[in-house]
Amino acid sequence: MASATLAFSCSSLCATLKLPQNLNPLLLNVPPLSKPFSGVVSPPSLSRLSLLPVAAKRRRFQEIPEELKAEFEEFQRPPNQKPQLSDVLPDDFQAPEPGTPEYNDIINQFLPKKGPPPPREEIFAVVVIGSRQYIVIPGRWIYTQRLKGATVNDKIVLNKVLLVGTKASTYIGTPIVTNAAVHAVVEEQLLDDKVIVFKYKKKKNYRRNIGHRQPITRIKITGITGYEDYPASTLEAEVEAKEEAEAEAEAVPV
Repeated sequence: MASATLAFSCSSLCATLKLPQNLNPLLLNVPPLSKPFSGVVSPPSLSRLSLLPVAAKRRRFQEIPEELKAEFEEFQRPPNQKPQLSDVLPDDFQAPEPGTPEYNDIINQFLPKKGPPPPREEIFAVVVIGSRQYIVIPGRWIYTQRLKGATVNDKIVLNKVLLVGTKASTYIGTPIVTNAAVHAVVEEQLLDDKVIVFKYKKKKNYRRNIGHRQPITRIKITGITGYEDYPASTLEAEVEAKEEAEAEAEAVPV
């Protein structure tokens, strides 16, 4: 009974099993098959079928042709050794010495080139618009609070300048720099990104979800003028002013 059941299960399995057409039977040591299995499989054929999944998982490479064996033997090395430049470069190759024109040509060709550093800003200012302070630089744009009555392409002048800085000196206002002005052009009137205002009261069934978009104005700074006549603040001037204040404090009788 057991042998009959085994024969029936083997026959039903082999009746539906087909070998791939592109499978090389020489690698598996199995004779080529021209049609599916049928009937009861004998024990020798069944043992060969059991090797199919094992052989499919293994990597079996074809043999190296005779005309290429000589070239492959030149590159034999220990399995843990990394590839060397001598594998791809000729034996008489000589690397150029650092500092020579040939060496610089190779460096410029293969290494990424660094771009020039960004230009340093010539001047900047700190200006008050509304109730906020902004650092402005000619040629750049900023977002400010909505300027009422201003339209696109309008030219505006900002007079509340707290500080002006250049490469050579700094002009610090007390509280503003006299006669200094920041010139700008209105580029756009728009709304800021939406902010969600969520209100909640526990145990009162009270929830409010409100969205708000703040009106803002985009302006482009065109120039900073009028600060030249204001006295510049330097380290020496601050030290002298501090010494004068200490001297006056000591001269005052207690």
